[in-house]
Amino acid sequence: MASRRPPPESPRPSTVAPSTPTVSASESPTPTTKTTTRKPRAPRAKKVTAPATLALIEISADVRRGMIAEAAYLRAERRGFSGGPDREREDWLLAEAEVDALLKAGHDSSAQ
Repeated sequence: MASRRPPPESPRPSTVAPSTPTVSASESPTPTTKTTTRKPRAPRAKKVTAPATLALIEISADVRRGMIAEAAYLRAERRGFSGGPDREREDWLLAEAEVDALLKAGHDSSAQ
């Protein structure tokens, strides 16, 4: 493995700091003042807050059934669609309980 250090007998390159020009007080540039006019900002819109009492959203039986069917399909997909009709029934019942719990939680949180 090669070393990045120069051999001890080789001279090191000298580094010279760049010189900065000095400016005397009589040569200093006159300060310029910028007078920019700013446009007044438009007032910010007020945040819209939800009313304290939200109306309960009713889910139709068809929408609920579709939610359950999708959840059951996703459960079957996760297990690789194996297991037969008994597993399909179990997927459906678990999905139904899950959807009902979510819908109940949604209704309970909106009543606050």
